[in-house]
Amino acid sequence: MSALIAYPKQAAFGRVLPKNKIYEHSRANTRLKDLFVKQVEQIVWQYKLAPETLHLPARSGVPEIQIFSIQLKTAELHGDVLRCIDGAIPFPIVFELTFDGRTQVTAAYKRPNKSDASRWVLSDYFASDWLPLDRERTAMPVALHLGGLYEQLLHRLIPTPARPQESLADLVARIELVAAKQREVEKAASRLTKEKQFNRKVEINAHLRQLKNELEELTGREGA
Repeated sequence: MSALIAYPKQAAFGRVLPKNKIYEHSRANTRLKDLFVKQVEQIVWQYKLAPETLHLPARSGVPEIQIFSIQLKTAELHGDVLRCIDGAIPFPIVFELTFDGRTQVTAAYKRPNKSDASRWVLSDYFASDWLPLDRERTAMPVALHLGGLYEQLLHRLIPTPARPQESLADLVARIELVAAKQREVEKAASRLTKEKQFNRKVEINAHLRQLKNELEELTGREGA
């Protein structure tokens, strides 16, 4: 499934978003502003997927979906730049990055904070491969509401398949647990390599096996 979507013309917004507006709404510090200057050529608010443009009802946490196009000055874009933009815009956003004739789609799973609905929580960013800019776009997924559309757009970016009946929130939480567990495995493996005492090596090795089993349970297609 391609992440490059042919969004409908009636949802086109096409407005350049000045960087200083992002700074104002996100309270960007000097370091962030420097990243914007060095890495970002232009930000365009390309599409506004909303009830009035798609005739799809909103859902809690997904009142609208914004599609932002970012023309880059460099092949790399620091994740803090995307987080800054996401922090300034109170809607889920899908970014299309372009550089040197190629494009990449990226987005974080963005949802309201349970204890404070005015604040948003972001997962890590998921991204497609870099694709030719002239690559044919695929039709927008069919959905009954904006929440369902948002989930389908994100699933095209997430390499880990969902388990049967696993919600997007649960999938993202599992992916974050996998990343944390992988870091634990790497640390334990490093400690095992450096340890000289036999008894300690046995203990660390047992702990490493346990961590690997837990990681296997998290990455398996079915639940534990």
